[in-house]
Amino acid sequence: MTFLEKLKNQILIADGAMGTLLYSFGTDSCFEELNLSHPEKIQEIHKAYIDAGADVIQTNTYAANYLKLQRYGLEDSVKEINAAAVQNAKKAAGDQAYVLGTIGGIRGIKSSTVTIEEIKRSFREQFYCLLLEGVDGLLFETFYDLEELETVLTIARKETKLPLIAQVSLQEPGILQDRTPINEALKRLENLGADVLGLNCRLGPHHMLETLEQIELPSHAFLSAYPNASLPAYTDGKFHYEGDADYFRKSAQAFRNEGVRLIGGCCGTTPEHIRAIALELKNSTPVTEKVVKFKAKKMAIESRAAKRDVQPLEEIVKERPSVIVELDPPRKLDTSKFFEGAKALKEAGIDAITLADNSLAQVRISNESLGYLVKKELGMRPLIHIACRDRNIIGLQSHLMGLHTLGMHDVLAITGDPARVGDFPGASSVYDVSSFELIHMIKQLNEGLSFSGKDLGQKTAFSIAGAFNPNVRSVEKAVIRLEKKIQFGADYFISQPVFSEEKLIEVYENTKHLKAPIYIGLMPLTGSRNAEFLHNEVPGIKISQSIRDRMAALSDHPLQAAREGIEITKSLIDTALDLFNGIYLITPFLRYELTSELAIYARQRASQVRGNSYVESSIK
Repeated sequence: MTFLEKLKNQILIADGAMGTLLYSFGTDSCFEELNLSHPEKIQEIHKAYIDAGADVIQTNTYAANYLKLQRYGLEDSVKEINAAAVQNAKKAAGDQAYVLGTIGGIRGIKSSTVTIEEIKRSFREQFYCLLLEGVDGLLFETFYDLEELETVLTIARKETKLPLIAQVSLQEPGILQDRTPINEALKRLENLGADVLGLNCRLGPHHMLETLEQIELPSHAFLSAYPNASLPAYTDGKFHYEGDADYFRKSAQAFRNEGVRLIGGCCGTTPEHIRAIALELKNSTPVTEKVVKFKAKKMAIESRAAKRDVQPLEEIVKERPSVIVELDPPRKLDTSKFFEGAKALKEAGIDAITLADNSLAQVRISNESLGYLVKKELGMRPLIHIACRDRNIIGLQSHLMGLHTLGMHDVLAITGDPARVGDFPGASSVYDVSSFELIHMIKQLNEGLSFSGKDLGQKTAFSIAGAFNPNVRSVEKAVIRLEKKIQFGADYFISQPVFSEEKLIEVYENTKHLKAPIYIGLMPLTGSRNAEFLHNEVPGIKISQSIRDRMAALSDHPLQAAREGIEITKSLIDTALDLFNGIYLITPFLRYELTSELAIYARQRASQVRGNSYVESSIK
């Protein structure tokens, strides 16, 4: 009897988590690779679930696709890993259980920027590998993104008549990450040919049942549910789940009453949880009618539009020349020199003071706190750098919500220098997201949605700058990155410092087609040692030999060397203002007198190039 024929008249018990057991055994690497290196361990887990009462087991292939295996350097082993996984499951199952080939979702909160074309290519490779090994059906599980699931389901239905189980993971009970109500989502999946529709992961029995109460019985398909054991706890450096197996037993009849015919477990579940379900539901008949208590309605976002108290920088720099200056937060608690510098730069007429986020991974006073004080006490516009290095995705959203609440809406999204280069080399670099994904997520906040798709009740008003490093061998390739950042939502760009007229011209020629404006970075050198350090040790900065020679000639005359650095930068400003409207001055070592002088010079030079109207408009 086939899997679907059996499901017509009988509730089937599925297995539970694979990764949870492997993790509990001390395995903390690529679980899917164990199909090759430790097949006996995988087979033992399959057998444990079958012995516990599972009628259906799934292959250990959740992340066995090109995009996810790439993290471990195993992207060329997709075929071998999937083939071994099916063979392991079949060997364990014999004629006691059906074997479903598992394919996990790729797009999640952290990987929302993976393109559909990338997903199609990765999916097809894994899909055909599983088909060739003769699975009894295909299980699509833990899909947060409905578009992704619809895409792969459409491909699969055209290519095979095998049973297809499509399971979504919810953002909150009854609602998907894109705010689609669960009934609407399941109806769309049924229309695309799914034979079984259901929920898995993220929710425990309580909240999953709460959602199932909203779900109407499908017209032709069947319902499935794979709840988590509980929320995970973290003790002594390890994650663990505290879900009681008896709790699952007590919930089993409730799942049956909601029309579920295929029930298993997801994160945190073990053979004991499956045994508990089997004790209640093994060989039982499914319900064919149910009462839907209430239906989730379409969750429209009615967030209030955010208000800005100043014009966005990308609009200013399109209208006229604009000067912004970076003044790093101090590394010690004395802020007197920092605020002296900020006042001097305000008097110089700059449009914004930019505050780095622990640049070079060196600990400094929070740029959020100094930005707030600069805005409140000096009436200046702070531009806050946000690095992906120091905060996980929770911290990043919290930080951005705080900036919005404090009225600081100008941000620069950057990846951030690795922690190992800074003054705490033992610290970890988080990098939950890349700068591309961070830009995309900030843009999502501007739509009133959290990173995970929840309604924030209000739209943020962030103006988003992207970083640009022109000091590379191929500026053309760097520009491709800019174009990609524009696609993800960048409004304008701020560049690393440039130290030659030739590079300025090269950058202009390669970026003049872009609609997003660029603030060209310029940094006055303070001496020969400073120039050599920047050139040789700081990522993203290159200084020509001729300029380094000029600074070296004044090694014994520090005041003259600093003066020479000023004159070099003024010459660069002259060229830059012929090509760009945006000037981004970087203050070395809190020596604000240097960038203050250069800011005044840039404004005066701009008035000569653009006319006196520039000076008047920039002061207002």
